[in-house]
Amino acid sequence: MKIAVTGKGGVGKTTFAATLARLYAEEGRPVLAADVDPDANLGLALGFDEETLDSIIPISKMRKLVEERTGASADNQFYHLNPKVDDIPEKYGKVCNGVRLLVLGTVETGGGGCVCPEHVMLKRIISNMVLRREDVVILDMEAGLEHLGRGTTEGVDAFIVVIEPGARSVQTYKNVKRLAKDLGVAQVKVVANKVRNEEDEAFILERIPQEDLLGMIHYNTEVIDADRQGKSPYDFSETVTGEIRSIKDKIDRQ
Repeated sequence: MKIAVTGKGGVGKTTFAATLARLYAEEGRPVLAADVDPDANLGLALGFDEETLDSIIPISKMRKLVEERTGASADNQFYHLNPKVDDIPEKYGKVCNGVRLLVLGTVETGGGGCVCPEHVMLKRIISNMVLRREDVVILDMEAGLEHLGRGTTEGVDAFIVVIEPGARSVQTYKNVKRLAKDLGVAQVKVVANKVRNEEDEAFILERIPQEDLLGMIHYNTEVIDADRQGKSPYDFSETVTGEIRSIKDKIDRQ
């Protein structure tokens, strides 16, 4: 299972990605969770302590490592397009609650088609993770759609778009579905988060095709409390964890 979790900023994709990872780890599955968001906070949602997270440098910021693996330097404009990366998750990943976290970060670039050494490195790492057939791989992507333009998520089994009950979130889902098709990813599913009432439920059901909707997560102040205390929602809210467990069961069946 190789899943890329995407969506607009603030919709709760990290809460969903972290809880889904914890649920797979609960089954004894090997789980690799990759944080591909420049505002990296997947680790807190997984249950890591702040001291451990403060010690982690995103792979995209490890200039010496990028230079070693790609051969790029200030004096060398030529570099390897297929650097060795298969040891990266074990060497630089941290494990908590049965989930191995790899903080990748992202490449800050003005254009979507960056072919810089850092981008090559990240794309190669993600491709390698997707091919690690023994692992469940969950990618917590950066907000927006730029990662689709860069093609870093080619080869995943599915995109899961986390949305809120709102027109802009629905538009994001439609854009992801269109761009995913260009990458050869046929499965684009939706999880509706922060659903407050029957009106919100009706809004989602009217606008998201039934075959694409994995389920809904209702608005819950326990998630806010968990975030305030820097805790994992998995450990803080049985209600939300149960809703995401039902979504996971549907993912497994499909």
